[in-house]
Amino acid sequence: MAETRLRLPREEPDDDSGEAKMGFLEHLDELRTRIIRSCLAIGVGMLVAFIFVDRIADFVLAPTLRMLPPGASLIFTKPGEGFSFYLDLALIGGVVLGAPFVTYQVWRFIAPGLYVKEKKFVIPFVLLTALGTVGGVLFSHYILFPAMIAFFRTFDSPRMRFMPRVEDTFELYKNTLIGMVAVFQIPTLVFFLARMQLVTARFLWGHIKYAILISFIIAAVLTPSADPWNQTVFAAPMVAMYLISIGIAWLVGPNGVKEASNRGGSDKLRLVFAATVIDQARKHRRRSPSEFPRQWRGSV
Repeated sequence: MAETRLRLPREEPDDDSGEAKMGFLEHLDELRTRIIRSCLAIGVGMLVAFIFVDRIADFVLAPTLRMLPPGASLIFTKPGEGFSFYLDLALIGGVVLGAPFVTYQVWRFIAPGLYVKEKKFVIPFVLLTALGTVGGVLFSHYILFPAMIAFFRTFDSPRMRFMPRVEDTFELYKNTLIGMVAVFQIPTLVFFLARMQLVTARFLWGHIKYAILISFIIAAVLTPSADPWNQTVFAAPMVAMYLISIGIAWLVGPNGVKEASNRGGSDKLRLVFAATVIDQARKHRRRSPSEFPRQWRGSV
């Protein structure tokens, strides 16, 4: 009789199999390489931004300069304050210009450890993050920051001249910019939470009143003016991001997961009960006559 041999199918190596089988030290070396390349890209972006640093400064300071009293200008009181301002602008410009290359380096580092279904999340993540970042920057630059400067200018009087420092103005600009970019990333966060089934559209819709309340509380804290209209303007993007997040959770969330799980649980319970009955019936049929009670042995 011929001997049958079972052979397991050989796994074909992937393109990134060499990276996937690297050890801990190899991963550290790979990480160091990606970080160095990213820093070089940001450095090149800073050199390019230095060429256009005056235009970048005009763009950043335009909302403040429009709100200054006639004949007034920004001042700096420290020797290196002006240089630090231009250096910060160049750094921000370098990060913006080098962002695509840095993102590519991050992807090349984490891609070998992801499954195919996990790699499908990359495109939605990049799109949502990019749209949220652009939306937050535009809202902060054209609406939030000018309104704050306009409010601070109302305290200008013959006794107190409104002459803001460059460092303080740019610090306020960066804080508002980072805050609005973070707010506009709410849909991206909800996208992943919905994919992991941690939140649902029904849950978000049921708590919308608390979201609106929290949005107006944050707007009241961030808004220097006590005008309800300004608070509404600042709270509107937060409420809008929450509503967009509800739509995203409804689109990407699994439909009917709860109902399907309930039906699946009842079906499994029925199968287990049927299997138990069949198993007991088989055991009963296989019992020998000696195992029956004495009054039943004669009939058997």
